[in-house]
Amino acid sequence: MGKQATERALAPNEAKAVINRLRISPRKLNLVAGLIRGMDVSNALTQLSFSSKRIANDVKKALQSAIANAENNHNLSVDSLYVKEAYVGKNIVMKRMHTRGRGRSARILKPFANLTLVLREKEEESK
Repeated sequence: MGKQATERALAPNEAKAVINRLRISPRKLNLVAGLIRGMDVSNALTQLSFSSKRIANDVKKALQSAIANAENNHNLSVDSLYVKEAYVGKNIVMKRMHTRGRGRSARILKPFANLTLVLREKEEESK
């Protein structure tokens, strides 16, 4: 007697990839996530490959992971995938101290963020 299997939270034509604790502020990560929202997967990969943002490489890895999940786990066609959702959440914030002049100190905040990508297969248009 095992635990009951939970129902799948996504639709049958969707796949998802999540990355936790990316070492960047959520505000900066959201700029890169906004670049690929609503794009076809091939266009999004190209956009991330040529982006000058440091975090774009990690977002590209997450997108490739979501594509692999769609293809291998859910039997979706890679050619008809697009980025349905790309959202960012806050994670932990490391607090550090930096010594300043005259015996004072200043606080340094090192934020982390979560990234979630949801891909969806386009429906075939009936003619």
